[in-house]
Amino acid sequence: MKIYFAGSIRGNTESRDIFPQIVAQLNEHGTVLTEHIADKNLTGVGETDISDQEIYRRDISLIREADVMVAEVSSPSLGVGYEIATAESLNKPVICLVQDRPNGQLSAMIKGNENLRLFSYRTIADIDPVIKEQLSNTLL
Repeated sequence: MKIYFAGSIRGNTESRDIFPQIVAQLNEHGTVLTEHIADKNLTGVGETDISDQEIYRRDISLIREADVMVAEVSSPSLGVGYEIATAESLNKPVICLVQDRPNGQLSAMIKGNENLRLFSYRTIADIDPVIKEQLSNTLL
């Protein structure tokens, strides 16, 4: 299974610390096409060794290649929203993970979209069973 993992890079980065753990869990179920999102050296500036146009072309190509998208949506991000909309338009299953925290406000466009599978978590331990269940049922 090919998995596209999406998470906020240039936007709010509160949730970025959990990305490596999510990617590690996803790797147990398939190939994560976007492991670079979990790179601890990646800053809020994003990738600086390639152009924005190259990032766009690469990411659209990877979304097309993926069997499923898993998106961490706790922090607002225009890019993640765009990626989710692209995956949805390609009829890819999209699993959204949102951290349950005080004053956390998830976009109505994500929360209200019945095509997305939305799951709330408090700790990384809460995510593992969701990933196992959802990815085992994704291609059915």
